[in-house]
Amino acid sequence: MEGRRRSVLVLTNLADVTTDIVLRLLAARRVPVVRLDPGADLHAGASLSATYGTGVQRGALRTPSRDVDLARVRSVWVRRPSPYAGPPGLEAQDRKFAAEQASWGAGGILASLPGAHYINHPLNNRAAEYKPAQLAAAQRFGFLVPDTLITDVASEAREFVAQQDSGVVYKPLWNTPYRVAGRPHSVWVREVREREITDAVSVCPHLFQARVDKAFDVRVTAVGHRVFGARIDSPDLDWRRRQNLMRCGPVDVPEAVSVSVLVYLTHFRLVYGAFDFAVTRDGAWYFLECNPNGQWAWQPPGITDAVAHALADQLEKGSEP
Repeated sequence: MEGRRRSVLVLTNLADVTTDIVLRLLAARRVPVVRLDPGADLHAGASLSATYGTGVQRGALRTPSRDVDLARVRSVWVRRPSPYAGPPGLEAQDRKFAAEQASWGAGGILASLPGAHYINHPLNNRAAEYKPAQLAAAQRFGFLVPDTLITDVASEAREFVAQQDSGVVYKPLWNTPYRVAGRPHSVWVREVREREITDAVSVCPHLFQARVDKAFDVRVTAVGHRVFGARIDSPDLDWRRRQNLMRCGPVDVPEAVSVSVLVYLTHFRLVYGAFDFAVTRDGAWYFLECNPNGQWAWQPPGITDAVAHALADQLEKGSEP
């Protein structure tokens, strides 16, 4: 088993190069790290066991190169693990059964390590991903929030659009994988007009939001009690669409916004959050959303380096005060 030095457990896929930035920092600090992609590795030589009883909880993770006492994991970084999938070669129904058992079994073990510091706990991530919950928390904790309607009633959507002088945008409530002619297709934030809204809205809830007449966007990356602001200038309504055309640099985050960010994290029991704001010409910061597991290494080197060090600090610290 892993020695007296408590390990950091990183749950992510093999292709996640963002993780490597933080792992290099932890290696320089001589912090033991175990990297695992449970959805894939548990079918490729790794194993996971846990025992529970009155007053007893213990477990072991074994990989081809490491044996880890799960009671001695100091931190768990839930980055970008692959979805759980059953072993290849099984019939479809059996593979689905195995995948769901792995999700609830292995996923449940890894979400229940005693004394571990999670960034972020997967259940907290999930709770914080619901956009209605985000908007409700944002307005409660002092953010400016654009007028927003979530509905499956076409007439209400058309009425909402007609009432907004600044225009209205549509955005999906979840980034559901979607294909057109067999090819992956992204659904970007886009402006929508009253005449475009049809009764097809009734198929599922849609999110319509008053368009903010913004001067620029801001990504605020929060780690613990630290916040890092990046100003984004882009010709697109949704800057993610053509990132090669955007310009990005550091920006100061107003104190009131920083306070609301930290209260928001506390509410959702998050250590990390990636907040998106639209900033108007008169300096008003409008909350758009918070991704509890958003990417951050695309930002300028100074911000990327600062975020990486803040994450390494959290992982090294573990659950200690």
